Amino acid sequence: WSEPAEYHLWITTSAFIKKPKTKDVSAGGMTVFEAETEKMGIKVKWQQNGIELATSEKYVIKSEGNKHFLTINNVGKEDDATYAVIAGSSKVKFELKVTEPGKPSDYAEATSDNKVSQVLPTEAQKEIPVDPIGIFVTRPQDGEVAIGGNITFTAVVASESLLKKPTAKWFKGKWMDLGSKVGKHLQLHESYDRTNKIYVFEMNIIDAKPTYAGGYRCEVATKDKFDSCNFTLVVHEAPATTDLDIRSAFRRTNEGKVESQPEVDVWEILRNAPASEYEKIAFQYGITDLRGMLKRLKRMKKEEKKSTSFQKRLDPAYQVDKGQKIKLVVELANPDEEVKWLKNGQEIQVSGRYIFESMGNKRILTINHCSLADDAAYQCVIGEEKTFTELFVREPPILITHSLEDQVVTVGERVEFEAEVSEDGATVKWEKDGVELTREEAFKYRFKKDGKKHYLIINESTKEDNGHYKVKTNGGESVAELIVQEKKLEVYQSIADLTVKARDQAVFKCEVSDENVKGIWLKNGKEVIPNNRIKISHIGRIHKLTIDDVTPEDEADYSFVPQGFAYNLSAHLRFLGKFHGISFLTPEPPKIHLDCMGQTTDTIIVVAGNKLRLDVPISGDPIPEVIWQKINKGSPTPGLWHPFSDSEGRVHVETYEDRCVFTIEGAEKEDEGIYRVAVKNPAGEDTANITVKVIDIPDPPEAPKITNVGEDNCIVQWQPPKYDGGQPILGYILERKKEKSYRWMRLNFDLLKDLTYEAKRMIEGVVYEMRIYAVNSVGMSRPSPASQPFMPIGECQHACCIICNPSLRIQEGKEQF
Repeated sequence: WSEPAEYHLWITTSAFIKKPKTKDVSAGGMTVFEAETEKMGIKVKWQQNGIELATSEKYVIKSEGNKHFLTINNVGKEDDATYAVIAGSSKVKFELKVTEPGKPSDYAEATSDNKVSQVLPTEAQKEIPVDPIGIFVTRPQDGEVAIGGNITFTAVVASESLLKKPTAKWFKGKWMDLGSKVGKHLQLHESYDRTNKIYVFEMNIIDAKPTYAGGYRCEVATKDKFDSCNFTLVVHEAPATTDLDIRSAFRRTNEGKVESQPEVDVWEILRNAPASEYEKIAFQYGITDLRGMLKRLKRMKKEEKKSTSFQKRLDPAYQVDKGQKIKLVVELANPDEEVKWLKNGQEIQVSGRYIFESMGNKRILTINHCSLADDAAYQCVIGEEKTFTELFVREPPILITHSLEDQVVTVGERVEFEAEVSEDGATVKWEKDGVELTREEAFKYRFKKDGKKHYLIINESTKEDNGHYKVKTNGGESVAELIVQEKKLEVYQSIADLTVKARDQAVFKCEVSDENVKGIWLKNGKEVIPNNRIKISHIGRIHKLTIDDVTPEDEADYSFVPQGFAYNLSAHLRFLGKFHGISFLTPEPPKIHLDCMGQTTDTIIVVAGNKLRLDVPISGDPIPEVIWQKINKGSPTPGLWHPFSDSEGRVHVETYEDRCVFTIEGAEKEDEGIYRVAVKNPAGEDTANITVKVIDIPDPPEAPKITNVGEDNCIVQWQPPKYDGGQPILGYILERKKEKSYRWMRLNFDLLKDLTYEAKRMIEGVVYEMRIYAVNSVGMSRPSPASQPFMPIGECQHACCIICNPSLRIQEGKEQF
């Protein structure tokens, strides 16, 4: 699992370029811890078990330029503790192990055999300090191991303040996830200490190889927090004294068996022997692979050769923030030597960004305004000798400033997810249900950048595109759900039959569930063409056909056909002409002819907001007088209101030779009741009662209640609206949105008949709200108030969590936080 050269290390902000290390000190002795900061003049603090130390006779604190020292005199058992040095937001922890004189420490034993174990110290376990930078209690530290050795890196996380169990990921370089590399040479472990409420995550490297050296990163995340830590592994050649027995390495075996030989350090013999004795020594100790032995010996002698040109080489790696400057420093044995600086093997020329300095025996390369192009390998060369390092340029974390929004579309529609990040030209990753979307899938997905905005586009959505989509940067992520539904249309209000008098207006109106649906109007099966007298309108979900100055030719069957759906909403227009009565030479008593319209005294229903028109045929000679009245509520006989005049607010009364017309513009709930029409002439009188019922959309229900909140689901409950609009409730529509979003997403496409619903497919840790609509045959109510915000979350291990234990929220009349 060695990484290619183009992978580099993501490193969190740190002010230290040299960190103090854990030490072993005998009681009664003295020790000095040293830290070095990137910049001069930075104030540092030293702590012991989380308590700040002050200069005293025992603890001496000094600073010289960018170097800082803590000296502990007369070390005693009380000094065996965990220490920390803090500069700004950077904190480095280390330990002091105090042993009795002549007795090895536990730490020395733990680090023997090239194995580093970064275990939480006993004192720290008693009172675990919270890392002020993130959620780590103990961060993985830089480590060194010999080839073939083992090493363990440990991260410790306190769980007391976390809503859910944290997860850890280990990376080599910027992107290589080591979770897929677990095997013979790499093991990942995790454990939970219930006593101290800490999680311990370990990465074990076994039988280290040179290619394992480099920069690593540990990321720890929970639903509400995220932190990462960078560290470096250096792999050394194994010392000669720890090599395998040379005879077992270079002796040919017989049937796989090796004869036992006395323990002799053959390498030491070969180092001190002249070349002429090599063959004799090989024969004496049974070494048959002489060629391999000589190659190995040559390489060892070369490694033993010390540098004659450099007193101090370059550090193995440097790191710098993008836009900042960095100094690479070497010290020469001979101050008169000339040096060359190389970047990726090419000599660097002096420029405004690259500055060469010579100070005594020091040679300094300064790189100003570092960019990602400076993230490379560098060498300082004197003659044939070279010293090598790598520079890692650290990018600032890219934040998501505008999150993705949930979307509901129908099959075939275009989908466009939009996110905005904090930097122009930043790199983002897109995922669907945890699987990365790549450029190879361009036939399905299209990726677009526009400054800080990033888009994921699906041109023609299908049912398979249902799922959760995620955009990720190195500093955050955002998730949204896409629901692709089959094309389905609901009719909230169908068109109704009309009976219209000559030169009046006829209005056919219908309401469907989708405001984007278009359609056509038909007359006796042929498309209606608008003109000066006939108008077609489409506003939102409402479609209207209006016919002015109705004539006998307008009597027909009319239909509305929504485009793309198998619906045909039909109604009949009946033209009402002059009533053909019989003329008498003698006076004719007045008569109300409701049967002439095919009407009875049954209830007349009108939708709120529409025109109420009562067109009653009459006869009589002489032409009778017409009186319209409304009976008071609750009294079917006496107490009639005063007669309506010809014009009274919204009410209009018209009388003709053969009919009388009563009209109310924009019917309201208060217009319901029993209307009485009376006709009189000298020959007599006649009356009829007409019951009018005004129906409307329901009132909005009250805010729904949220119960049984799970990891990605909850139960939503609600009550019927107080007023059903005069028509039975057909069902309910439920909508959901993220708390900080403006977009509501519909959860059901068939009306809900019950008063409870299990909402699923939510994202754990995201705050949601719900609202409900009631639907009757007239239409859909206004939305209810939103529910209380809630967060889907799995089981919590903390009894004090108010999310998992709502009863803890109020105690003794006070809200608990």
